Amino acid sequence: MSLPHAILTALLEKPSSGLELTRRFDRSIGYFWSATHQQIYRELGKLEQAGFIRALPSDQPARGQKKEFEVLPAGRAELTQWASGRHDPKPQRDALLLRLRAAAVVGCEGLDDELRRHLALHQRQLAEYTEIERRDFAAPASADDRLRRLVLRAGISLETFWVEWLAEALAEVAEVGAAEVAEVAEGADTGGPDAPGDASA
Repeated sequence: MSLPHAILTALLEKPSSGLELTRRFDRSIGYFWSATHQQIYRELGKLEQAGFIRALPSDQPARGQKKEFEVLPAGRAELTQWASGRHDPKPQRDALLLRLRAAAVVGCEGLDDELRRHLALHQRQLAEYTEIERRDFAAPASADDRLRRLVLRAGISLETFWVEWLAEALAEVAEVGAAEVAEVAEGADTGGPDAPGDASA
């Protein structure tokens, strides 16, 4: 997905000023396609220059006025073509998964704290998504609402996966960590193969 298409989507849902658009991103689209306010304002300028959007006329004085943008037919055509196109899934890149792979060779020390932190973050995000579904989609009426809820359900499913997987990972890391401690203790008790007492004269 690209930021220009996210902006076109948001503006087709509701014409907005740049400030309103950034707030809407923070509350909705930003959950699955994040962008800084500077990036949004920059893309608005590019979309306007490309003839995809325009600033709505206003009776207010221009100075200090918030420009409100709407999508032009060329912008709708661009979004329609993009939405119906082909987009391959992108490979998963997650530093936490790489850290687990690294822990397999260097040990699990300190990893459980990070897993607990991630678990808390995903639990909080899941609770937020669930509340949005309860508040805004208790009884979806329109086709638009059904599709928006489907996007939200994807977020809920992903967060549910992470919560369940992190709980499993914490249990597994605890077992592996305990085995590592036991192995070290056993080596200390027996003196280990390279202990000074075992050295030949």
